Amino acid sequence: MAPYQSNVREYRQKAGLSQEALARELGVSRQTVVNIEKGLSEPKVLLAIAMGVILGVTVQELFRKGTS
Repeated sequence: MAPYQSNVREYRQKAGLSQEALARELGVSRQTVVNIEKGLSEPKVLLAIAMGVILGVTVQELFRKGTS
């Protein structure tokens, strides 16, 4: 299990963005967004901050400590 829980999908959908649109705004591939949403990949700090800015939430709202 990932050491964190990703809430990116929830906030992305609330913002009305597709995975492709978010990826384009971030300058990454759609697969990167998919992997982050699934908790398969951890974003670097600057990418996480950029996601928060685009989605209008804090990094802490996007990523929560995972439960074991």
